[in-house]
Amino acid sequence: MIELKSFSFNPFQENTWLVWNENRDCVIVDPGCESRQEEKKLLDFISDSNLKPTAIWLTHCHIDHVLGLNFCLQQWQIPYFLHQKETAQLRAVQAYAPSYGFHGFQMPELQGKEICEGEILLGIEKFSILDVPGHSPGHVAFYHEDSGILISGDVLFRESIGRTDLPGGDFNILEQSIRQKIYSLPAYTRILPGHGPETTVGHEMKFNPFVSA
Repeated sequence: MIELKSFSFNPFQENTWLVWNENRDCVIVDPGCESRQEEKKLLDFISDSNLKPTAIWLTHCHIDHVLGLNFCLQQWQIPYFLHQKETAQLRAVQAYAPSYGFHGFQMPELQGKEICEGEILLGIEKFSILDVPGHSPGHVAFYHEDSGILISGDVLFRESIGRTDLPGGDFNILEQSIRQKIYSLPAYTRILPGHGPETTVGHEMKFNPFVSA
């Protein structure tokens, strides 16, 4: 059984997701906590809920999704996972972070573990890794079939899509990712995005103005 908790962090209002199983083993998806208050909020929830962080999963490495990466690595000494095409995106964050007003970001000393389309585990729970580029070159989403949930990052939002005007973005590729990888999932699948409220595959197929079914 999978349980979930989301936090809206940093000025971009990015959704950081906690996912855990019956044994309280927990993964942190896209840690965006930027301030000490946000770090404490994440830490307190994990502590109060008796969760045991085991890994960090990154859907992609734009700044708003990795602002809390170093904090989480230092706090729990756990590995982090990212697509190989996102390594350059992560390295770039340190260079452009000051232009967004973030002056303390540091590249992790720990090397990330590379993932690609396939499977990744939370305990014995299997999540499918879906390659869904377009917003970012190595963007992935995490799908748990038994629970009917997709942690989609910035590919698809409620009646919107991820922007494609950043380096490595491409609308045609993003549209293909959505049609082939996400719209092929059951209509009841809950989409847990990187920003804003959750939605479903069926809702987006009917009402998304950018990529309709």
